[in-house]
Amino acid sequence: MAMNGEDLRGAKVMVIDDSNTIRRSAEIFLVQAGCEVLLAEDGFDALAKIADHRPDVIFVDIMMPRLDGYQTCALIKKNTRFQGTPVIMLSSKDGLFDRARGRLVGSDEYLTKPFSKDTLLQAVSRHRNRVGAARQEKSHAGT
Repeated sequence: MAMNGEDLRGAKVMVIDDSNTIRRSAEIFLVQAGCEVLLAEDGFDALAKIADHRPDVIFVDIMMPRLDGYQTCALIKKNTRFQGTPVIMLSSKDGLFDRARGRLVGSDEYLTKPFSKDTLLQAVSRHRNRVGAARQEKSHAGT
């Protein structure tokens, strides 16, 4: 599947990871594809930014201090304003248990780190289209 950067222009993507390296590489890949990028170091930092910026897609690392990825995802999904926002778990372990636990808290997908530019952009593309469609249905329903 060839990715042309055009289809990601204007997508708001948040990356929550306590690793500066992961945040920076994700930011570079996403900015090159035309996304607007929001970065957060942990779940607390992220929750405040999500309310202000309403990202289209959220990537969250599982292993983080203070509030881990599962807790962060669960909090996002419990909030009625954001429960439709796709949350993609990031983990350096490709474990069945982690995937299952991610599903339990409502995550929409699971990516193993280190991710490639293509894997990251394809995930944004898949989930962003879903959100865009849902938002358009809502706005047409009101007219």
